[in-house]
Amino acid sequence: MRDVLAYLRLEVRRTLRDVGFMIGGIAMPVMMYLLFTNLGDGGDGGWRTASMVGMAAYGAVGSALNTGGGVAEDRTVGWLRQLRVTPMTPRQVVTGRALTGAVTVLPAICAVLLAGGLVNGVRLQAWQWAATALLLWLGSIPFTLLGLGNGYGLTAQTTGVVNMVCNLGLAVLGGLWFPVALFPHWLRAVSVYTPTHRVAELGVSVTEGHAPAAGAILVLAGWLLVFGSYAVLSYRRHAGQV
Repeated sequence: MRDVLAYLRLEVRRTLRDVGFMIGGIAMPVMMYLLFTNLGDGGDGGWRTASMVGMAAYGAVGSALNTGGGVAEDRTVGWLRQLRVTPMTPRQVVTGRALTGAVTVLPAICAVLLAGGLVNGVRLQAWQWAATALLLWLGSIPFTLLGLGNGYGLTAQTTGVVNMVCNLGLAVLGGLWFPVALFPHWLRAVSVYTPTHRVAELGVSVTEGHAPAAGAILVLAGWLLVFGSYAVLSYRRHAGQV
């Protein structure tokens, strides 16, 4: 456990020192949130709150997927081969990377929530702020596994492209940028099965003062199983290359 914690501290510091991560994973969701909610009349308070949750989820998803980009880069430069000669087991290395993704999504979530409260005047009770951040954090775990699967199975360049496509595609399809109510009926029917839509639904339910729907939890649990299986299979298939 001590080795995993030491590895976690190292990887978290490396990630937070990455300028690209700070801009794309934290600054960009905040700027997009403030832009979308302050164009024209800026919409009502309900839209600013819902958009805050959606953009916080978008930042969390991007940060979670970024974990896979780090894995792919480490494979390219030989860092993972170096780890194989340390006392750490492959399971500990994967666990450390997964925990890194879980930790580094928090700045993105907190930054957007702070922008909502301090700049856009979103008002929630203390427990709602805490519960929203917690549920968005837990809901980002499947995307960390998706990123790890891409990182272990693809080249560094391909991982970056695939992660970007996954992030943008799932964000738009899941209604993180625009309300799902604006979608055509058939697209709304598809959207409810996306993990991004259900992550945002967890947060929105708390801001509206009620518990998350069982459907949201079940859909996310299903995606957790799918992405987790993908990460495991990807690692096993390419373990000999790292």
